[in-house]
Amino acid sequence: MATLLRSQTVEHATWRDYLELTKPKVVVLMLITSLVGMFLATRAGVPWTVLLFGNLGIGLCAGAAAAVNHVVDRRIDSIMARTHKRPVTAGRVSPVAALLFALVLALLGQALLLAFTNDLTAWLTLASLLGYAVLYTGFLKRATPQNIVIGGLAGAAPPLLGWVAVTGHLSAEPLLLVLIIFAWTPPHFWALAIHRKAEYAKADIPMLPVTHGEHYTKVHILLYTLVLLAVSLLPFAIHMSGPLYLAAALILGGRFLQWAWVLYRDSKPHAAIKTFKYSIAYLFLLFIALLVDHYLLLNL
Repeated sequence: MATLLRSQTVEHATWRDYLELTKPKVVVLMLITSLVGMFLATRAGVPWTVLLFGNLGIGLCAGAAAAVNHVVDRRIDSIMARTHKRPVTAGRVSPVAALLFALVLALLGQALLLAFTNDLTAWLTLASLLGYAVLYTGFLKRATPQNIVIGGLAGAAPPLLGWVAVTGHLSAEPLLLVLIIFAWTPPHFWALAIHRKAEYAKADIPMLPVTHGEHYTKVHILLYTLVLLAVSLLPFAIHMSGPLYLAAALILGGRFLQWAWVLYRDSKPHAAIKTFKYSIAYLFLLFIALLVDHYLLLNL
């Protein structure tokens, strides 16, 4: 028994474990869309306090939601290959410590938003946090194969939050940016769900490929990608953006549609994970195109 105890090593949490709790890669992509929302909201420069502390507040709240996700999903994470080494699942961070960390991040994020942006931004950010951490993670993920469609609205909020942080009010343009991410989320996530179908089934999570099969999911990825392509053209249609963005949206959307078709036909190996990876690049490049086009129009 003593030998067994000596052979066991206790892993202590490091700052990297707490950073991992926040899902930093996801938060960075969210903050890029938030930044674009801020810059698109004004023809003048964004105040540096809003730019810095507004995005910091949004990022801290997003990180808090991610930390709650680590706690709630720790049983699922222990089953899945890509997540079984996460800090809470592996025991390096206790659930209580992770929740306290999430609370501190959320309170600090809300304080920054209230101090440096406006009340509406703080309330919308809180709603997004609760939508992801409570509604999606705590309920929808285990309740319905449409979980990512319904819960995707929380993840689509950052460009709206950035816009409202600058203007203090809602308008059609940022809601259109939300719609783009909302339409992007299902084909993005369902491609990963196909790749990880066996693990989701083992974890008893009703993802669409598990409940309705891969063919049904591939059809829906193709249909949602068509919807995304159409929605991505609306900024040009309402004169929010110009020809550079239109060209980028058509090229990037056409490539996404090509990957969705490849996945549907199963004509290339590992098409699901390749489609998933392209979807991340697609969203990043589409929003960068929006930003570049915005400043080109300002200089005309």
